[in-house]
Amino acid sequence: MAILTEKDVMALLEETQAVLHGHFLLTSGLHSPMYVEKFNVLQHPKYTERLCREIARRYEDAGVELVIGPMTGGILLAHEVGKALGTRAIFTERENGKMTLKRGFQIPEGTKVLVVEDITTTGGSIKEVIDVVREHGGEVIGVGLLVDRSGGKVNLGVRTEALLHLNVETFKPESCPLCAQGVPFTKRGRTGK
Repeated sequence: MAILTEKDVMALLEETQAVLHGHFLLTSGLHSPMYVEKFNVLQHPKYTERLCREIARRYEDAGVELVIGPMTGGILLAHEVGKALGTRAIFTERENGKMTLKRGFQIPEGTKVLVVEDITTTGGSIKEVIDVVREHGGEVIGVGLLVDRSGGKVNLGVRTEALLHLNVETFKPESCPLCAQGVPFTKRGRTGK
């Protein structure tokens, strides 16, 4: 399978409406000209597999023995990347607000672990997963991301490979240029495909 470039990844995400352009009201209350809805692409197994094969390709010579991701999107990514690398795949989930391993999942001491995540903005969830891996004696050899939308601000302290880097602008409502131009909010949701 051909190597995916950032241009290829962006085209795929736009085609599946995982990356939307317009005028969006974010959960934070800020406004943005771009919105990323990862599940618009992750609902398509053939695209998820293709993206995950690219993450796996980047780590195929790193000796990965286990792939782990945080619930929910990270479950799909860990499974597909693990399948491509021929390793086990597990996931973390929150219990009383703390990221943890459940369901009998184990990380044997010294296991070389690849952490995967769909999108990062601050790196918070990924850092929590890294902490869980280390608490269980695993060695984090890298992080694989579909999208780094931190604008390059996130440093996870390990090799990190993102298929797409975005610097998503956000604006306070009172200083939003889209509002000043009278651009209405864009409805989120699938319109086809």
